Amino acid sequence: MTQTHQLEATLRSLKLSGMLDTLEARLGQARAGELGHLEFLQVLCEDEASRRAAAAVSRRIKAARFDEQVTLEEFDFTVSATLPVATIRDLATLRFLDRGESVVLHGPVGVGKSHIAQALGHLACRHGRSVTFLKASRALAHLAGGHADGSWASRLRKLATVELLILDDFAIRALTDAQADDLYELITERTGHSTVFTANRAPADWYPLFPNAVVAESLLDRLINTSHIVLMDGPSYRPRRRPARPSHETREAPTE
Repeated sequence: MTQTHQLEATLRSLKLSGMLDTLEARLGQARAGELGHLEFLQVLCEDEASRRAAAAVSRRIKAARFDEQVTLEEFDFTVSATLPVATIRDLATLRFLDRGESVVLHGPVGVGKSHIAQALGHLACRHGRSVTFLKASRALAHLAGGHADGSWASRLRKLATVELLILDDFAIRALTDAQADDLYELITERTGHSTVFTANRAPADWYPLFPNAVVAESLLDRLINTSHIVLMDGPSYRPRRRPARPSHETREAPTE
């Protein structure tokens, strides 16, 4: 076995595949005199660190369970002159996440609220944060299922401790007493952690959705006063995302 093969076997046994992936290229640089001994070892270590960092990002993105893999870089901010571009760019610094603040993205259907919310989540994953994306109705159904099988506390704890929770399509319909109670417990437990909501209704219009006015006031007053309230208005963003139609559509000849 050659020294190179021995080194490859050792790296494989140590699960250093990031080094294996670039070993030949780095050896070539060393043989050409481009890398000294210490530089050779340094760049191999950096290759391994880069591989591990990329793998960790991929795991966090997979765990987040986004509906779509979208980023802020892909969003067309020219679609509407009324979009709060500066505010969204500020949210992209993730300072709100460092401070444990929440975000409410509200506005008409189709303006890109879910895209921006998921893009912020994607960015958080790339910066080492844990993220969970759920439709609000599915989050409440998930907690409701915990009442039935005795796992409510563990389900609540998992949603409460993730660093960024994204609740999409919030406040679509009125809540039941049980849903309102579960939501109250979830938001209360998430104090100090960031939550991003997307909603078609403005936060001021959420109060009538709660069957108990006391619960609504207690929860929403606390939530709204500690959140970035961002109105996204303008024409629908969705037509711009439709697949392009061919310039010349062919028609099949009628069959007899």
